[in-house]
Amino acid sequence: MRPAWSVILLTTLIGAGQGLFLALVTIEVFFKEGTIFFVGGATVSLVLLAAGLLASFFHLGHPQRAWRSAAMWRTSWLSREVIVLPAFMAVVFAWGAAHWLGWPTRALAAAGVLLAIALYVCTGMIYACLRFLQEWHSPLTVVNYLLLGSASGFTLAAAYSSWMAPELAAALTAGALCWTLFGFATRGASLARNARLTARSSLQSAIGVKHPRIAQKAQGAIAGSFNTREFFHGRGAGALRRLKWLFLAGAFVLPAALLIGGFLTLAFIVQFAGLMAERWFFFAQANHPQNLYYQAVS
Repeated sequence: MRPAWSVILLTTLIGAGQGLFLALVTIEVFFKEGTIFFVGGATVSLVLLAAGLLASFFHLGHPQRAWRSAAMWRTSWLSREVIVLPAFMAVVFAWGAAHWLGWPTRALAAAGVLLAIALYVCTGMIYACLRFLQEWHSPLTVVNYLLLGSASGFTLAAAYSSWMAPELAAALTAGALCWTLFGFATRGASLARNARLTARSSLQSAIGVKHPRIAQKAQGAIAGSFNTREFFHGRGAGALRRLKWLFLAGAFVLPAALLIGGFLTLAFIVQFAGLMAERWFFFAQANHPQNLYYQAVS
């Protein structure tokens, strides 16, 4: 598939925003901290969520019709994501406002945690539910969205606490390191799984001809089309292999080392860049069955 930068930004930004909120609620439950810490953290989370939502509009052919994307909520995970995201943003805002005003926050925190998890599930299931894309059709897709978002969110929380509440930095660093290592394990498992996949379709099954040798002579068009642009990334296998090692280092290995070394802000910057590379690889690795036809002459 061709990775769309708008979707890459959407998923990485809102994932970090969700993870940051989960980290803030964890601190609220286990530690005593001042109002400014939680209000500031809620603001950062909202900025990330809003930036991700804004990025998603660049993926729409007709942004003025964006409201229609919520109409199919009974059957579409995308529609459910469109509904859950603004609901989560509203709860994050209300939670931060409650801290500012000194009101009770437990109910809002619980609602926010449930919505954050629901949003991870909705985002992951958009891709995991597609049976014809074998690389995505796995529970590991949803698990990785949750773990990688939590890792970046907790790493951001650790960096934030190093400036706003240094006494919390050690606990949040430990949490960020755990989420990063868990994410490393499950993302590695998905890479190993995908490396063992075998194609379910062939040129013979695609066109209903069982001859053992089929040679495609023409594509039926003299120029590119939507199919050749949107369903293939245009990079070779070597480029994907290099990017795989790059994102494994950038999203997991280097951030873990930086967290251990106490370079918390740098750890978040490196990890976020690594997760963007991971997300590009995630989309590019998915091989649409239609490429059996179109890539034969590309």
